[in-house]
Amino acid sequence: MFVKKLSLLCILFIFCSGSIIYAQANQSIVLATQKFIKTLSSEESKTTVYDFKDSLRYKWTNLPVGMVPRPGIAYGVLSDQSRLAFHRVLSALLSSQGYLKTVSIMQLDDILNQLYQQSFDEGKINANLLKTMQNLKWAHGNFFISIWGEPSETKPWGLNFGGHHMALNFTSDGKKMVMSPYFIGTDPSEVKFGKYAGLRVLSKEEDYGFLLINSFNDSQKEKAILKVKVPQDIITSPQASQRIDSYYGIAGKELDADQLYLLKILIQEYVHNFEHGKAHQFYQKIENSGLDKVYFCWIGSLDNNRPHYYIIHGPDFLIEYDNVGFQNDGNHIHAILREKGNDFGEDVLKQHYLQNKH
Repeated sequence: MFVKKLSLLCILFIFCSGSIIYAQANQSIVLATQKFIKTLSSEESKTTVYDFKDSLRYKWTNLPVGMVPRPGIAYGVLSDQSRLAFHRVLSALLSSQGYLKTVSIMQLDDILNQLYQQSFDEGKINANLLKTMQNLKWAHGNFFISIWGEPSETKPWGLNFGGHHMALNFTSDGKKMVMSPYFIGTDPSEVKFGKYAGLRVLSKEEDYGFLLINSFNDSQKEKAILKVKVPQDIITSPQASQRIDSYYGIAGKELDADQLYLLKILIQEYVHNFEHGKAHQFYQKIENSGLDKVYFCWIGSLDNNRPHYYIIHGPDFLIEYDNVGFQNDGNHIHAILREKGNDFGEDVLKQHYLQNKH
């Protein structure tokens, strides 16, 4: 009897501790965003802050700014004071790994410009190609911040941060938080030459995928691998009309303990980009639905530096990863995490409006 009571108390302690951490994280995000807004001039605020119900909030993209303009204020035009404050926002929204991936993706755009310039200087590409790439306007400063509604612990609001290979979409009903859709990408996925040769910003998204697929025996691979051409992009991109509704590949219930562990750490590599409370709340939801119901599907090469693709699909989430590259060299990553039924807080907001009079 004593053991049962002790176990119950431990469960309650963990649950309450999780709720406290989650509430504190939400409060930190609100306060950090309010402080960031206060650093902006009145004109900058008009460029940054929108009505929460504006439909523009849902129109995200991962394409370069030179192809698709973004709402909001460019990071590159902010004062140092505003940049300092915005990094506090990112630190509140994301874990340490998520924060470092975000700022590294921004920096990678400047590195990409350097690589094209170096290739031109060495006579490897012509002036027309260099100009075409420069017109895409990818740059560390060309990531845009937009805030939707007033940051609050009681009312719905949101924050989007996006540019080339980044779409971070945060929505809150004032208490619960959603980070979906969440898009990250890298070009190149591995820098092949120059000062930053060897840099891999999204290394584990790639490495853990290869570890998992190469751990399968022949019969498991027969189930997991689709013998079709590697998609040229993620299927659930904002530009595409297609969506992934069916389950493909091999189910978690068909994996052994070591393979199931690899599947877990691959999923967690995406989920744990978010701040601690949100990450654990989201992953707990996935585990509660059952990892045995999660499917893993692979297309393409079983070696890196060649085109490959995978989907991880469960009742509550979808992860899609694509690595093809313009040279078909498997060196350009697009990846997305979606909380099913909750893009831009759809489910959280529905609950909010049902429970509160407006």
